[in-house]
Amino acid sequence: MIEEKPRAWHDLLPKALWAYRTSKRSATGTSPYALTYGHDAIVPMELKVRSLRVAEQPEREGWGYAQAMAQELEDLEQSRLDAYNLMQAQKQIAARAYNKRVKQKAFAESDLVWRAVLPIGTKDPRFGKFSPNWEGLFIIERILGRGTFQLKDRDGEWHNLPINGQYLKRYIPSLWETAAERL
Repeated sequence: MIEEKPRAWHDLLPKALWAYRTSKRSATGTSPYALTYGHDAIVPMELKVRSLRVAEQPEREGWGYAQAMAQELEDLEQSRLDAYNLMQAQKQIAARAYNKRVKQKAFAESDLVWRAVLPIGTKDPRFGKFSPNWEGLFIIERILGRGTFQLKDRDGEWHNLPINGQYLKRYIPSLWETAAERL
């Protein structure tokens, strides 16, 4: 609609917002209008044509109508809770699907680790495309919590900034190194 008359977007904005507010969301299972007022919006055209939804509602006046509206407002809190629970369940499903592929890295103090060359993708001009992706060996000196670690060189020099565990890789000695240590 805007492509036909791009300079008249401000005239179409109220219609677009009305459509957005009255259409159902998949996350909540209902429209934002219904979560606010307790019932779906009735378009003026439905009143003129007497749609099925309007025709089914009995004409209430006075006290009966006020009681019906009060009951809708009492039920509104439950529908809001149901919408919230549905959103939380969908978020948990998405988190489960995402976390299925996440590999948890668990490090302990005094573990030997490699550190990713940061920022990722930087190349050493001396080596060109053969630049190493990992540097180190570092010792995990302290676990700061929530996946962050304080590192120390093998020489004992501390690193000022903590590093996230996703940029660390456990050092596994090769077969030759373990054989040399045994001798």
